[in-house]
Amino acid sequence: MRARGLVSTSRASRARARAPARGRRATTSRRASIARRTAARATNEDDKVSSSLDVPDDEPTPAVGDAGVNSALGDVISSPLFYVTFGVAGGVGLVRALGENASFLLSAAPVVALTAISKTSFGESLMKNIDDRRPALVAEKARRESERARARERSPLYGARRVKFLGDAEYDYPAHLDGSLCGDAGFDPLGLGKEDLARMRELELLHARWAMLGIVGVAVPELLERYGVADLGEPVWWKVGAAKMNSDVSLDYFGLQGFHIAGGSGIAIIAACQVVLMGGPEYARYVGIDSLEPVGVYLPGDKDYPGGAPFDPFKMSDDADEFEKQKVMEIKHGRLAMIAMLGVAAQAFVTRAGPIENLASVFSG
Repeated sequence: MRARGLVSTSRASRARARAPARGRRATTSRRASIARRTAARATNEDDKVSSSLDVPDDEPTPAVGDAGVNSALGDVISSPLFYVTFGVAGGVGLVRALGENASFLLSAAPVVALTAISKTSFGESLMKNIDDRRPALVAEKARRESERARARERSPLYGARRVKFLGDAEYDYPAHLDGSLCGDAGFDPLGLGKEDLARMRELELLHARWAMLGIVGVAVPELLERYGVADLGEPVWWKVGAAKMNSDVSLDYFGLQGFHIAGGSGIAIIAACQVVLMGGPEYARYVGIDSLEPVGVYLPGDKDYPGGAPFDPFKMSDDADEFEKQKVMEIKHGRLAMIAMLGVAAQAFVTRAGPIENLASVFSG
């Protein structure tokens, strides 16, 4: 009896010892099962997302590389860099070959070409490419906007931490200037931004960019002429119009003989070329940033900062913190340029001289 009791006790002890092991194995098995089910669900979700972005079965699947080719073509034909390079060099060559009267036709060529492409079957394929990729493009745009919003929150250039135009002095700053815009120093004594702040900012930015281009265009020709780098005929900015009307002076790029498009024509042709050249971009700006989609160009920003390959070819806006900093730097430099252009105009009226001559006279005593 005692032996049987000892055997029973031994068996019970072994059973109790094995119970925790079985429990651990069961727990491990359940965890593995849960992991497998989780992985399966994740795979199913990935398949759903992937299938939602696929081309429908009743439509042909585009060949690999088609999207890249279409986008690259649209980026090239709509890029300002394209017109700065081919537009000048190619335009000069065509004017030499076809004569001065071709300058007006060349000025209209960009708008006409883009419109013609958008009306073709190829243009329709470019637009379809944008539509097919739109969900992914919109998602990427939202991600970038979220990153930039967080960058503004971190930056001392925005929000309550920004420097205001009176510094730490007590002042009742306008409520509509809350620091959300780049370069907002709380300065709006006339309350011009109360009704339509976005429109006022658009106009300020537009004039700032023109002023930055203008101040360079005013100063550089006079510098080149003054130091013998180039013979420009008439380097002083406010005298060019009169010189063109009263003589046969040719407005050549960099002072290179014959290197011009409309510069060898009369005032009327030059003015007409300017109207046509500026009419296209201004119309596109009025329509909005989606105006280039018919030629396969999706711009991920807004009308003030459109972005994309045509307007950000070096991808300088990819870094959200740097992008928000550059926006502040741009508007500050633009404001300085507007003041500089006002000063240049006032000096021209008073001294009847160019800005470089005026500056040189200050240092010459």
